[in-house]
Parts: sequence; structure tokens; C-alpha cells
Amino acid sequence: MGLAYKIADVIRAAGGKPPAKAAAIIVAAGSSTRMGGGISKQLMNVAGIPVLARTLLAFEKCEAIEQIVLVVRESDAAAIKALAAQYKITKLFATVKGGSTRALSVEAGVAALSGTHVRLIAIHDGARCLVTPKMIERVVRAAARYRAATAAYPVTDTVKQVNARGFIEKTIDRRTVWHATTPQVFDKTLYISAWRTGRKQELLTDDNQLLEQMPFPIKVVDCGRVNLKITEPSDIAFAEFILNQREGAE
Repeated sequence: MGLAYKIADVIRAAGGKPPAKAAAIIVAAGSSTRMGGGISKQLMNVAGIPVLARTLLAFEKCEAIEQIVLVVRESDAAAIKALAAQYKITKLFATVKGGSTRALSVEAGVAALSGTHVRLIAIHDGARCLVTPKMIERVVRAAARYRAATAAYPVTDTVKQVNARGFIEKTIDRRTVWHATTPQVFDKTLYISAWRTGRKQELLTDDNQLLEQMPFPIKVVDCGRVNLKITEPSDIAFAEFILNQREGAE
């Protein structure tokens, strides 16, 4: 890994300081099975505003974002386009059909940016609706400097490594363990290269894993644990609590 860090330093020095601007790829093509089916979780309300609308508004308001590509289920496309129009998402560049896995959906989003001037891509889960423009900008700025950065937050619990039989083997040093969230922001050329040379790309659960395979160092940016993803019904109540706390502090 030492060599990878040295190579990254050389690349940064040669490339100068790029502008902290990115195109967002917002992935909203999941099946919502853990929400109990029915309506897509992207269209469910959190404190009176649909999940995906909250996400889109954060990226719309972030000065570090130039344009937005939405990756959606075909069955949700019409409703989501109407949602974007209702909330005046002017940065929407394209809406594309998602793939059979999250990684393939991201690939479809990246492909939509082919031929554009975009230098950085910010990949984000549509269901992570508590993200703020400030969080997004901090990760984009880190990626502009390091070519790869991810929103994350440090683990505070004691972490155990467990064997296949369910017994603890050892305690992991929690100072080295972080929860990865989104956005995850990468130099577009670097990301495409990682995809082409990666292994079992379509099965990866986050985009950092592509660069980990190279390996290429990824800067973590602490965006706090409130940047949660709406996955289960209880998450909506928790998200509304966080929003109430946030609005009360303003």
C-alpha cells in the first residue's frame, strides 16, 4: 500500500489543483424489499417531503455539484421525473435505467456522462436523504485533492472479529475502523480504469471497493452518523427525529 500512496502523491503533484466540481450519480434503483414492498422508498415521505426529493435538493443546493444523473427503476421513472420537476431540480442532466445490481446501476450512471467535461463523479445513495450540501462539498473538495474520497464516520463500539461458527476470535482496533457512507467521490478517469481492471465488479456493495482492488488510497471524510440510509420503516421515524433536531438548532 505504501507504493500506492507514493503514486497518488506523484499524480496529485503533476496534475496541480483541480476545481472542486463534480457530477452527481444518484442511485435510486433499489427494490425497497426491506421496506415491505409496495411504493418505492424513494417516494415515501420524510417529514412531508419524499426521500428522493430531499436527496436531490441537497445536491441541487451544493455549489460543488454541476449536474445530476439519476439512476432509477424503469417502473419509477415517470414518477421520479415528475418529482424532479416539482422540486425544481435544474441540475438534472439525465435519468437512466438501473442495472440488476447496485454496481451495474452506477456503471449506467457513469456511462451517461461519457463525452462530457466532468472530471469528478460523486456517487450517492438516493435513500440517504439527510445528506447536506456542506457534507457533499467537503467530500468533493477532498476528492479534488486526493482523486478519491468517501463520506464516513468512525466506529465507536468495541468491534469483534467472529469465526464461521459464531465465536469471537479477536478484538479489532476500533481506531482503524470506519463506517462508509455516501457520497463517494472519484476522479472519473480513475474510476473507469478501476472498473475495467476490477474483479467481480457487479457484486461490489460500494464503490470504494473498486479502488481498494487496485489498490488506490481513498481519503475518509467524517460526515457524522446522522447521514443515514432509509432502509427499513423504523428509519423514517429516526430520520424525522434528526430533521427536527437539525431544524431546532438552526
